[in-house]
Formats: sequence, structure tokens, C-alpha cells
Amino acid sequence: MALQRSDLPADVLALLAQGTVIPAHPLALDAERQFDRRRQRALTRYYTDAGAGGLAVGVHTTQFSIRERGLYETVLRAAAEDRTAWTDRPMAMVAGLCGPTAQARAEARTAVGLGYHAGLLSLAAVASASEDELIAHCEAVAEEIPLIGFYLQTVVGGPILSSDFWRRFALIPNVLAIKVAPFNRYRTIDVVRGVVDARAEERVFLYTGNDDHIVLDLALPFSAMRDGALVQVRFRGGLLGHWSVWTASAVQQLAQIKAEIAAHDGALSPALLALDSRVTDCNAAFFDVKNNFHGCIAGCHEVLRRQGLLEGIWCLDPAEGMGAGQGEEIDRVYRLHGDLADDAFVRDNLARWLA
Repeated sequence: MALQRSDLPADVLALLAQGTVIPAHPLALDAERQFDRRRQRALTRYYTDAGAGGLAVGVHTTQFSIRERGLYETVLRAAAEDRTAWTDRPMAMVAGLCGPTAQARAEARTAVGLGYHAGLLSLAAVASASEDELIAHCEAVAEEIPLIGFYLQTVVGGPILSSDFWRRFALIPNVLAIKVAPFNRYRTIDVVRGVVDARAEERVFLYTGNDDHIVLDLALPFSAMRDGALVQVRFRGGLLGHWSVWTASAVQQLAQIKAEIAAHDGALSPALLALDSRVTDCNAAFFDVKNNFHGCIAGCHEVLRRQGLLEGIWCLDPAEGMGAGQGEEIDRVYRLHGDLADDAFVRDNLARWLA
């Protein structure tokens, strides 16, 4: 059965509207590169207890190749069941969708059947299509599930999309949000302009996926002109691979940002503004920027391994691992920015999560 935005639980829709932390859920594997069910469950419990408002499963951080390995439904089912068994508070469950239209629609139907609320639609597999074709693709997938658009950075296969594309996308009735992740300020503003031109800024929630600019995306207003007047838009929260690690700290940071905005009418302390560059420095290590993002998944695995949540950094593809010098970069940010880690929180709860 297809899922419409109007079908979503009111508390889940309210959670997305107010803005929340949605980590991209990694894939736990054992030394044989087989699915590690126990540690996958531990990760879901970690994100839930850290205060995340949702989980994004089957996305880039989960490794797109779960599809070729026949693990897509298995991994989505695991997160849904483990989350439900661990807490009864509302959480937004987001399923990654990719591939040509028929595949994306089939994945959407699988997600709906497992109780997911929205689909994060990657356009990487159809990146060579025209914008007209891309909109038709999005409309077709939106017939199955509420969509979260995904402006994926070009270095990992995302197409360059115009402001007019995002205007047309925001006009699709079953669109819920947009994850803005081009790692490019010009293209980020294109999304804002498109949503404002569609008069959809209250209906289509903006979530940052710009792991290189997290704090300022969340802290600063974005403006666009419409009918001769200035329209101000804010990112509600984030759906981020970076937030697959140090998640409890990310929840605290978003709460701090929201509290300062509310208390000081948008004025932010210099300390909060300076936090942006520190978080970005950490992301450079976790995402292996020096090696053009080669180790962007394995680097997050390494942080989780150090905390004891994962046994190793294995990816489905044996060629996918950390980049040259990435381990030393992670050592460096731990020395410089260790106060941003949530190691103590993990240490206090790890045995319970692994039980």
C-alpha cells in the first residue's frame, strides 16, 4: 500500500518539522564481511539512546552495495525492529532509495511495508537524465512513499541540479523534505531559492547534509527574494553521515543552537559560531577529505571501532577502507577536539547495547 504524507503519524511529522538529528546508519560486518546482527542492533540502540530523532537506513553510509548482496530488506527490517523494541518514543524512519525508477519504487514499497515514514531518494544512478526526466522519476517514486530529496555532492555521483529543478521538486505533493548535501554554498542556495519559489518553505523541511558546514547550516538563516520581499528559511535539522559518530554530542549541539536562536532572537555567541570550524575539522578526518573521500565510510567505522561499537572497519567491498594517513588524522582530531566526542556516554552504555 502506498504511503502519503497525510498518513504519517502526527508526532513524527511534528518531529521533522521542529528539526532533529537523523544519523545515517552504518552497516556492521564481521571479519568475514558478513552481516553482524548483534553489533547492528547495538548501533541502533546507541543512536536511540543518544537522542536521535530518526534513523536513515539503506543510505550511502549503510553502503549502497547492500542491494547487490541481498541485504537491503534485511538491514531495513533490523533497524525498524530494533528501534521499536528499544523505545516507544516517536522517531522518523527514513529508507534510502536508489536506482532506476522501477528499482526505487520497489525499494519504496519494501520500506513502507516495514513501517518506514519516508524515502531519501538518491539520483546518482540516473544522474545523466534531463531535469524533466528526473522530475518524472521523482514523481513516480513519490506515488509510493513521502520523499526526502537528496542533493548529493558530485564527487560521489550526484548530478548538478538547477534552482528550477528544486522548485519543481518541492511542488510534488508527497515531498516531505530535502537533504541538502552538495558540499557547495552556491548549490545549497539554489535549493533554498527553489523551495521559496515554490512557496513550499513551510511544507518542505530543509535538512543539512553538508557535513563540511553542519553548525552554520543549522545556525544561520538563509534568505531568498520572492515578489519583491525577502523570505527567510532555516534548516530544521540534519541527516548526516557525520552524525553516525559522536551522536550524543550532535544532539547536544543542535539543542544548543536552537536554544541560542530562541533566547537571543537569532543572535549567536562567538563560541557557537566558532564550533563550525571545529566540527568541520573533525569531518575532514572522518570523511578522508585528503584522499578525496576514499575512506568516508571506513573512517566513521574506525571511530565506532575505537568506541567498541564495531569490531572492525570492514566494508562489503574489500577495496573500500581508510585512506592513506586517515588514521593519523583521526588521532589528531581526537587530541584537538576530544571534548566533542561522546566516548564516555558510549563507555557507560556499551555492555547494555551489546547484550
